[in-house]
Amino acid sequence: MTIEARDIDASYGTGLAISQVSISLAEGEFLGLAGPNGSGKTTLLRALTGVLRPLRGKVLLDGRNLFELPARAVARSVAVVPQSAVFAFNYSALEFVLMGRYPHLGAFAFETDADDDIALSCLGLAGAGHLTHRPVTQLSGGEKQRLLIARALAQQPRLLLLDEPTAHLDMAHQREIMRLLASLAAQAKIGILAALHDLNLAARHCQRIVLMHRGQVAAQGPVGQVLTEENLRRVYGAHGRVIEDPSTGRPQVTLMLPVGEVREVDEGGQ
Repeated sequence: MTIEARDIDASYGTGLAISQVSISLAEGEFLGLAGPNGSGKTTLLRALTGVLRPLRGKVLLDGRNLFELPARAVARSVAVVPQSAVFAFNYSALEFVLMGRYPHLGAFAFETDADDDIALSCLGLAGAGHLTHRPVTQLSGGEKQRLLIARALAQQPRLLLLDEPTAHLDMAHQREIMRLLASLAAQAKIGILAALHDLNLAARHCQRIVLMHRGQVAAQGPVGQVLTEENLRRVYGAHGRVIEDPSTGRPQVTLMLPVGEVREVDEGGQ
């Protein structure tokens, strides 16, 4: 299964938020979506998930127009993990994950033992089996993120789209979530697309990266081809250093001062 954006433009009514964007995601692939704030990452995710209809171009799910498919049919193939969610009610973790079964239930239908088994399995896949009976209001940020992923997995999707899954997490939990996503791609063969701010997390775990800049794709391809010093300067307006991480053989990025500020700092120190 694949999801593909073909030359799409999208807007919120005040100019284009993204323009002429083309990307694709296939099962078993871990694709990182990176770029500065305002570069169009979330807008692209909204178009890919059917929330925002493109003004131009197409979003295709296995070759079919996403916006012509029933919402339940899309939800059985594509799951979304938002950047944040409300955990206001005292549901157990299992009850929360069971909400992900909605695309597979008929109107007014209740979950069955089979649905319970799927939810329990997804809790295990997300490394959250020990949380099964814990109230969601008592969980940490990292535990809640695992529950959001487990709930999405309960839809039994082939593609999983995530908006900043490591936001608001400490370094250890960020690494845990990224290792989990890489494992789901490699072992469960789920296609993963994650919008990320941390370039080193993306470089360490993703197979390919799409780098956004001012609403367009500035570069996309294998990590080593995209995360170059020239691309960092062009997209982030910053001097950057890219070296090979000796432990992984992948790029390791250090962003420095924005271009144009280096001379000011140097002159100020003279």
